[in-house]
Parts: sequence; C-alpha cells; structure tokens
Amino acid sequence: MIETWQQALPHGITLSCRAAGARGRPALLFLHGFPEAAFVWDGLLEYFAQPEHGGYRCVAPNLRGYERSSAPTDVSAYRAKHLVQDIAALIAIESPTAPLACLVAHDWGGAVAWNLANQQPQLMHRLAIINSPHPGTFLRELKRNPRQQAASAYMNFLIRPDAEALLAEDDYRRLWDFFLNMGAGKRADGSGHGWLTDEVKARYRAIWDRGLTGSLNYYRASPLRPPGADDPAATAIDLPHEMLTITVPTLVLWGLGDTALPPELIDGLDAYIPRLTLQRVPDATHWIVHEQQALVTDALQRFLLSIT
Repeated sequence: MIETWQQALPHGITLSCRAAGARGRPALLFLHGFPEAAFVWDGLLEYFAQPEHGGYRCVAPNLRGYERSSAPTDVSAYRAKHLVQDIAALIAIESPTAPLACLVAHDWGGAVAWNLANQQPQLMHRLAIINSPHPGTFLRELKRNPRQQAASAYMNFLIRPDAEALLAEDDYRRLWDFFLNMGAGKRADGSGHGWLTDEVKARYRAIWDRGLTGSLNYYRASPLRPPGADDPAATAIDLPHEMLTITVPTLVLWGLGDTALPPELIDGLDAYIPRLTLQRVPDATHWIVHEQQALVTDALQRFLLSIT
C-alpha cells in the first residue's frame, strides 16, 4: 500500500512523497525524471517493501518543481547544488542511522543522483542508474559527437520562454510526442508494449495541469545541453575528474533503444566508476521502467544481493 505525505525539509523546501514499507527498515530512495513524477515508481515501491523481497522502506519523492513539491520561481533554485541538498536532507529524515541501501534514479533524477553520490557517498551503500547519462560522458559527447548534439536538441526547445505554453497546446500534444518519439508503447524492435494507457495519461495530466515551469527550470538552470547560436552551453564547461568519480558500487541499466541518449554515453564509464556493473538492454528505450518493469525489478534485486 502506498502512503503519501508532504515532507518539510530544514532548508524550507517541501517534497511531496510516496512510500511503502515500514520506517526503520533499510531504505531505498527512488528519483524520477522529466516529464514524470514519483508515481511512476509505485510498482517498485510495493515490490521491494514486501518481506520476501527485502522488506525495505521504499520512498519516492516528487523532485522540487513537480506535483505538490515546492516550486521556487527563480531558475537558479534548480541548480545541482540545491537539488542535491533536497535529497540529502530527505535521506537524513528517512534513513537517519544508516546509509541508504541504494539510491535508484532515472533521467533527471539520475543527474541529481550522480552529483549526490560524488559529493556525499557516505549517504548510500549503492547507486543504481537507469538511462541517465554520467556527467563526464555526457559532457564529452555533447562537445564532440554530432549525433548526441542532435539527439539533445530538444533541450534547447525546453529552455525557450514560451515552452510551457507550447507544451500545453492541444492537450499536451508535444509531451505525448516526447514519450512516443523516445519509444513509449514500443520496444526498440518496434513490437508493442502499450504502457501509455488512458489511465496512465490521466495521471500525467493531473501532474502537468499543476504547471510545467518547475520541471522546465531544470533545463534552464543547467549548461549541459548542446551549444546554440548565442550560447556555448556544454562547450564552455570543463569538469575535473574528482567531480565525476563515483566510489560506491554502481549499477547502470541502459535501454539501448533510447533515441535521446545513444549508447556512446556508456562507453568509458569505468574510468569514473571503479565498481561498475553495466547491464545493456537491447529491446528497451528511455522508458524502460515502464516497458520492462519486471526486468528492472530483477536487475535491482540481483544488484542489492550481490557481493561487491
């Protein structure tokens, strides 16, 4: 059974959260991406809360700017340091006496998780990343690879001042296309899944109807995007290796049919992550959590039980 509540954090931000499992148990924390919300993890929360699957305390917050979480109006409030602060504070509340058993993240949630794992590895025993590029390989590909620059061109659309209005047009037509063009309802081989049902669409609409500015401010606040005519973006950035190293055991689960995040992004990960487990999934896209939830669940279960 999923419980929901508003969690106030010491620095003035409130995160709306979903959870399953008893407080005091080893904790798993799940971070969603764009344009989603915490509800996408419900199946995994319920699975891993069951005693036969670990009996974990499983928590999924809505990141700042999403659903009923705080949504500051200043774009700078969505820089990485603030997003990391939110999740570190939530961990202190949900797992006060021990590190997380694992931090699990997808898409923009992964961007937060990579930063947190680099800066405060003591907060987690393990890290699991699902189709979210490591900042080192992402920066490399944005600078050098025309394929990645083209695949990420949508980011420069999402930072436009009129992006909210354009995304809301025609019953969020462009947001549905965002799912469909990255593989919703399909495997990489074209076979159907059909996870984007009318019921699921209604849940997304309820989130988007609350406003899109917070979620779009993640893109506006980050320079990790393709360069534009008047914006050097990623080409102006250099990150030292110590800001990119991940020392905790890390699972990277990657759907190879992701059209926005081509597989070149997982090349060279071991240079940053010495304790890396990399699982490629040929017949999955960016939306692997929906398309193949059983596979994702099994991969996480095996990772949690592995000796590293």
